[in-house]
Amino acid sequence: MTDPTTIDTTPAGNTLPESPPLPPYQGLTLDDVVLVDTQARADVAIKALLAADAVGFDTESKPTFAKGEVSTGPHLIQLATDSKAYLFQTWRPFGMDGVKAVLESSSILKVGFGLDGDKHLLLVRFEISLMHTLDLARALRNEGEKNTIGARTAVARCFGQKLQKSRRISTSNWARSALNDSQLLYAADDAHVALRIYRAMHAAGRC
Repeated sequence: MTDPTTIDTTPAGNTLPESPPLPPYQGLTLDDVVLVDTQARADVAIKALLAADAVGFDTESKPTFAKGEVSTGPHLIQLATDSKAYLFQTWRPFGMDGVKAVLESSSILKVGFGLDGDKHLLLVRFEISLMHTLDLARALRNEGEKNTIGARTAVARCFGQKLQKSRRISTSNWARSALNDSQLLYAADDAHVALRIYRAMHAAGRC
């Protein structure tokens, strides 16, 4: 005898309707992304960052593919205010003292995803101690969830949108001197979206 709980009541030839695709997340435009490649831009960037109560934070490193190869990153440090993303290439001298001041500040909250690796590399490479942080990968977990939450999942939950994450760009060469527009936007969004999610959490009373 067939167990009635296993009977498929869907009419023949029909399938259950699929959920509509999420609309794409609209990130920053290139006009809102500042590549800090002069001292003048560094001065403006650091002034804006030091005045913020919270900033979005991330880093990018040239990927390693060979067995035993050691990363020389981070090659890019991204810091975002509510309206701008500032990208610091670590091989340039411009603004690195200011970046250290921001990242070590006890009054500016640094918000990002999966910050443990960033903390280690910043300390080893640049003697920067990342302080006063909020790791959204942990903070966004619901009760009973064990896995950390990534930016894509966070954007879907918080905004009902789909964050596009290109593997081709994420694994591109972040150590190159001239970053292309796709890299600039990808890096900027990684930092800025973290701050946007933090603002949404704060508005909802979750932090």
